[in-house]
Amino acid sequence: MSLTERIHSDHGLVKHLGDWTEAGRFEVKARHGTAVLDLRSPGLPDDVEIHLDMDRAVVKLLVDDATAVDHGSLRWTARGKVKDSPSSSTRDTAAGRRVRLSGSATNSEIRVHRGGVAILSAMFSRAYFQDVRRAHRSGGVPTIHDPRGHQS
Repeated sequence: MSLTERIHSDHGLVKHLGDWTEAGRFEVKARHGTAVLDLRSPGLPDDVEIHLDMDRAVVKLLVDDATAVDHGSLRWTARGKVKDSPSSSTRDTAAGRRVRLSGSATNSEIRVHRGGVAILSAMFSRAYFQDVRRAHRSGGVPTIHDPRGHQS
């Protein structure tokens, strides 16, 4: 049985960074808001499903370079697009994680940040600075920039 995470962003910003879940299914409802999902954790299953219900919203996915993002089942009821790096077609995604997007999007945008851009997106957050302070106090290493547990 796969766990389901429910994420709701209504006129605000919701960020889930680092090693925050082991769920394989996500239900994201975003209205005039932004949701950031870090999907780089090794604890996630190889097949991840994200059901979207978006209206004038942005969903940012932080993924590894080898992750394939399939958005063929996503319905667009107005303007919108999936922004992914142009080199995504040249990557070897056979061994990586697969993220399937479904649901509907109205005047919305999905941004896929990969590799170094995903690391920078995670590092420019309040959660990262809190993670650095926690790691400094406990003598460990920060994990938000790289959820695999080692520094890049």
